[in-house]
Amino acid sequence: MRSPGLPYFLSIGLLTLLPFLSFGHEVYKGRVVDARTQEPLQGATILAESLPYGTNTDEQGNFVLQSETPVEALVVSFLGYETQRIALSGPERFVLVELQATTISLQQITISETPDPLKTLIDLDVRVRGVNSSQEVLRSVPGLVIAQHAGGGKAEQIFLRGFDIDHGTDIAIWVDGMPVNMVSHAHGQGYADLHFVIPELIQRVAFGKGPYNPAFGNFSTAGQVEFHTPDVPEQSLFKIQSGRFNTQRALAISEVLGQKARQNGQYAYVASEYQFTDGPFESPQNFNRLNLFGKYTYRMANGDLLRIQGSVLKSKWDASGQIPQRAIDQGAINRFGAIDDTEGGATSRSNLSVELTRNMPGDAFLNQQIYWVDYDFGLYSNFTFFLNDPVNGDQIRQKEHRSIFGYQGKYERQTLLGPLRFTTTGGWGLRYDQVTDNELSRSLNRQTTTERLSLGDVNELNAFAYIAEEILFGQRWALQGALRLDFFRSEYNDQLQTLYRTQSAQKAFLGPKLSLVYDWRPNFQWFLKSGVGFHSNDTRVVVAQNGVDILPAAYGVDFGFNAKPVERLFFHLAGWYLFLQQEFVYVGDEAIVEAGGRTRRIGLDASLRYQLSPVLFADADLSVANGRSVDDPEGADAIPLAPRLTSSGGLAFNQPKGFNGSLRYRYVQKRPANPEGTVEALGYFLLDAGINYTRPRFEISLHMENLLNADWNEAQFDTESRLFNELEPVSELHFTPGTPFFWKLGFAWNL
Repeated sequence: MRSPGLPYFLSIGLLTLLPFLSFGHEVYKGRVVDARTQEPLQGATILAESLPYGTNTDEQGNFVLQSETPVEALVVSFLGYETQRIALSGPERFVLVELQATTISLQQITISETPDPLKTLIDLDVRVRGVNSSQEVLRSVPGLVIAQHAGGGKAEQIFLRGFDIDHGTDIAIWVDGMPVNMVSHAHGQGYADLHFVIPELIQRVAFGKGPYNPAFGNFSTAGQVEFHTPDVPEQSLFKIQSGRFNTQRALAISEVLGQKARQNGQYAYVASEYQFTDGPFESPQNFNRLNLFGKYTYRMANGDLLRIQGSVLKSKWDASGQIPQRAIDQGAINRFGAIDDTEGGATSRSNLSVELTRNMPGDAFLNQQIYWVDYDFGLYSNFTFFLNDPVNGDQIRQKEHRSIFGYQGKYERQTLLGPLRFTTTGGWGLRYDQVTDNELSRSLNRQTTTERLSLGDVNELNAFAYIAEEILFGQRWALQGALRLDFFRSEYNDQLQTLYRTQSAQKAFLGPKLSLVYDWRPNFQWFLKSGVGFHSNDTRVVVAQNGVDILPAAYGVDFGFNAKPVERLFFHLAGWYLFLQQEFVYVGDEAIVEAGGRTRRIGLDASLRYQLSPVLFADADLSVANGRSVDDPEGADAIPLAPRLTSSGGLAFNQPKGFNGSLRYRYVQKRPANPEGTVEALGYFLLDAGINYTRPRFEISLHMENLLNADWNEAQFDTESRLFNELEPVSELHFTPGTPFFWKLGFAWNL
């Protein structure tokens, strides 16, 4: 079936909304920046005093506002900044607005003409609650649940919208314009390791759910997340932390240019982080992680922007792995024991990025970026113990070395045509992955290779282009239509074959998107989103199947509203539906990817933010999902480990000086661990807390997890395994125990 094109979408939208049009003739333009750093503020709200509706700034902080009548003043607001009233002398005058940072308030969030004000909530959450660890980076996304099950250095397992996403199969994750997901990874498709991100450097988090954003292609079926680091850190600091289970951490952030360079628009800083922990297990994890980061920014006099940044991650760890419930019941081990304590791994990642943004004539800008990633990965696991090899055990080794080369460009322009405002966005780029020695082998005690199951080289190219048109009708309706084209070429050289041979396959995918937003009244907004996305299959499977099922499609629809019934209360509600042509199940210890067939999911997401007082905030997120396999019979159609009900929330006490902190809960309902539901993954309820004492020159912090010291299972699987003394295999729940009560004390000096 041929997908309808962009002209069709736009024609239908124009015909539908013509009765609502009104004609304006006054045009006001400007830019909103941070007064201290001159950094553009994306998403700032601009309201005309004489109008009930307004506009928002783009990525470069620019805005365009139309009015039927002359406007005497603009009111500009942004989360974490003082609201300003700007008197105007007339239209067609460019206004530069410099906002001063201040305390955070929900009053600074306005629902007006922006496609997705829910994104602002993460900025609110990060600023009010902070981020204490790499794991909490992902937990900041409403409805997203993670699980760690291999010693702390492995990428987290991710759950979102009724998906067991494994390590990233159905969520696209980016940091400062660089992809995190790894295609055709040794441990599974889409593997996304965020441990190279220093939590204190997260300035902004943008996220979306569903396949609706044309800027994202591969893996963006359940959603996408972008993390952004600051061009200028809030301050230089040195922090040390020490906690239970021999946990130690040190952090330093330092600006490296003087005042004269900053006055000329040049900023640069470096950051470093080192962490060590043994964890709660009987066999110490010996987890070590080192992060180095540097960023240089040059804001030119003409408004152009140059960013150069680099980072390095080095990490290694030991792990106890997943354990079977029967071993605990028999008294062979306790919850924090191990069947094979020689698991673990090591990984490294180096990133280099150069980005240039230029202001173009006609209210336009052009952004271009090139990046390079060098990556090494090694992991030792044992899921089945002595099932396949009753003498040596079933330990496996997964390894690879990867280089990623990427380029991407984006052009955006705003055009006024009578009562209509058009925002035209075009994007293009490519990503090339070169993977050598992608290996899966059976091993013994990390020392001896007993059998090679898979060894080869992968080359994968993804070239893409998209165009999106957003049309604003008056001050209430916004329609966006988009088309995205992706082209993949996959190559694989199997080193286990006697004769050299390159296997290859290629395919293109065209995905349309259509969204409609209606500002029904001030601070109440309806939205309808629809789109087609995809997740790619592993190259090793693609070439073996002669290019069949390379890019299975995902069809999604969201409908809901955003509302602020009072100044300090925000509420979001969305019902959604998602259908996937094909899902894949990675069998890690067999070097195969199995087709899981068609699936459908339907659910409801709700988010609440309420400011109880100038310094006290309450929040709650609730996600309900029902997922089923379409091709399996009723009673055997459950999607294993897919979450059905999750919730998180809490209270945060935030003030610039003195005491501040938070009390938070996490809840996950029990869910089927196999298609029949005969084995269940257990649910859990956890309480975490943090308290800080903040002064201008220093801060003392105490972070606590699992205040109730609950026994909970973090990662869980229905696995067939055999212990050393067993004659027959047993299939039952295997799990990694969650962390018991944990505390971490910190002291930071502001330099």
